[in-house]
Amino acid sequence: MRINDYIIKERLPFFFCAGCGHGISIKMLTETFDELNIPKNNIVTVTGIGCYGKADDYIDTNTMHTVHGRALAYATGVKVANPELTVVAMMGDGDSAAIGGNHLIHAARRNVGITAIVSNNMNYGMTGGQYSPTTPYLSITATSPYGFPERPLDLCKLVIASGGTFVARTTVFHTAQLKKYIKMALQHKGFSFIEILSPCPTQYGKNNKLSSAPKLVKYLKEITSPVSKAKETGKIPIGILKETNDVLEYNEAYMQIVNKIKEKK
Repeated sequence: MRINDYIIKERLPFFFCAGCGHGISIKMLTETFDELNIPKNNIVTVTGIGCYGKADDYIDTNTMHTVHGRALAYATGVKVANPELTVVAMMGDGDSAAIGGNHLIHAARRNVGITAIVSNNMNYGMTGGQYSPTTPYLSITATSPYGFPERPLDLCKLVIASGGTFVARTTVFHTAQLKKYIKMALQHKGFSFIEILSPCPTQYGKNNKLSSAPKLVKYLKEITSPVSKAKETGKIPIGILKETNDVLEYNEAYMQIVNKIKEKK
């Protein structure tokens, strides 16, 4: 396996548990940086707290390791300060949907030109396997030993409703599709959002009789379906769920106001 130049090789192997999907998504992201030939100094990778928050330890770009739930707030500040930068916010499901849910809504509403990548392993993996906003109904977790009674939050629907202009979902099983969507997101002008369904054998898998990594990856494949067939199958849709270029990116809209002020002076 070739290790691309955007990975800090001296820090390998990954910190993640055996069978975790986070390493796959990091590899796909850094390979895309490489294929698009984006200069390292022009990229800022922002992470929050949790297993996926460790991603910045391995990515050889400018990085920011921020506090829980605030990755998008920091990423927004970076993009507004320097619109020429490629800014990527990498978050887990708890990081983005629970404490960070409000930031997700407003980053999408503003159409800030950053790429938000959520690696959704359906629980709080780092802190013991508690349920998160995306935990499937009736799943067993450390804090729902008899089954999770709530309906899971559909992050993609939330981002679409909030105004995100590029929204896609896939799994770590579909690596070619994942890389394709990351490439599209990085080249999109506006708020781009990718949800990656990812295995957590150590916590979610163990609690739900899916403790082997191959079994859990197969499970993710089986519960998903291409968006064109999702209604008839009743499965989770994967694919491009929204793509539009008819909304001004935040910095462009902001500069229109700046230019109006300049004209009046």
